[in-house]
Amino acid sequence: MNKNQFCPLPPMGWNSYDYYDTTVDEEAVRNNAKYMAQHLKDYGWNYIVIDIQWYAQGAGTQRDKHQYIPFSQLEMDSYSRLLPDPERFPSSKNGAGFKPLADDIHNLGLKFGIHIMRGIPRIAAHHHTPVLGCSLTANEIADPSSICGWNPDMYGVRNTEEGQRYYDSLLELYASWGVDFIKCDDICNTNMYKHNPYSAKHEIEMLAHAIDKCGRPIVLSLSPGPALIEQSFHYEKYANMWRITDDFWDNWDLLKDMFHRCALWKDHVKEGCYPDCDMLPLGYLGKGFGHERQTRFTQAEQRTMMTLWCLFGSPLMIGAELTKLDSWTLSLLTNDAILNLRTPHCKPALLELNDCFSIWTVYNEIEKNAYVALFNLRDTEMEFSVSREELLNSFPENIDFTQLKELWAGQLKPCTDAVICTSIAAHDTCIYQLL
Repeated sequence: MNKNQFCPLPPMGWNSYDYYDTTVDEEAVRNNAKYMAQHLKDYGWNYIVIDIQWYAQGAGTQRDKHQYIPFSQLEMDSYSRLLPDPERFPSSKNGAGFKPLADDIHNLGLKFGIHIMRGIPRIAAHHHTPVLGCSLTANEIADPSSICGWNPDMYGVRNTEEGQRYYDSLLELYASWGVDFIKCDDICNTNMYKHNPYSAKHEIEMLAHAIDKCGRPIVLSLSPGPALIEQSFHYEKYANMWRITDDFWDNWDLLKDMFHRCALWKDHVKEGCYPDCDMLPLGYLGKGFGHERQTRFTQAEQRTMMTLWCLFGSPLMIGAELTKLDSWTLSLLTNDAILNLRTPHCKPALLELNDCFSIWTVYNEIEKNAYVALFNLRDTEMEFSVSREELLNSFPENIDFTQLKELWAGQLKPCTDAVICTSIAAHDTCIYQLL
């Protein structure tokens, strides 16, 4: 299988983390899937992804002390592979795993994904449990010197044939469930090891090889960031997505910083290979963290985020509880003119980036459409002035235009002057198609 061919566009979907943290259950997943099928699927949103610790008993019950309960009881089969917690995912009982839930999500016309931590469960290593198709037990495959600094569930896997067999057995199981997407954590940047932040390089390769062997096209997403630009060739060879930031939340400073990260990674977006700006913290967030709230981003900042993510070509994963989306947020997520920028045929170019503003152009090499995006990074309103000559020089082909269509407002305005002038509110954006 060619990983790039079954992921021709940056994936779009919903991930449970921003709202549920470790506490998501089957009912919530089903409710969000039904909402997506009814309201978002027609616009390209189609992945439903269950995030971290779906296998942990009592997850979230000690949230005042621990995000991840130290060495809690984990559901596991006889071959050292984690299984869904049946208390939260009742359809997984009697060894069914996620197959019943995945089947129902597929029947909605959607795709199903799960989060995993890299490695093998520590509890499996401690109890010397078997590994499918392998003479060694979990303790012989595990690397006890390779751990995650923020989650206590796993040991890394040794770079051996037996380690590869363990990952093969995982993907055999996930493929039998009908998994379409895997978000693997503590692997894109193993940031506990400052001297070697890419210490799990071999486990990325093992996962990719296991996906190739399993016979099912499964998108591979790597977390957390920041991804290492010097390893870009390796991410592109083995993964479909890799996080270019640590966890992204609804904070203006984090959003402003993302312009620099996108500038660094913009030339590495291509079919099947997508630097990932992380989830969209929109709508209602934080229930599993103990503080349910609306996003702290203003509407202007949300437009800026969606515009940047789309023109850059980032995957789009909604972090909100979908059933609580208001009409304005839904309109933000269903603007076809903005979402259509996500194709790898659209090539972004950076004209200007400083502490006050940023200007990007985008050119669709197939449709020959040209765009310019103006971002006000200041805390006050700002007047923009862009010369026609500077703008046209950024495109690879000759462009002529007499009108501008603003993609958020859908408004047309003539443009025959030598300069494009407009006023943009604080933290807001305008993005124009040149007609």
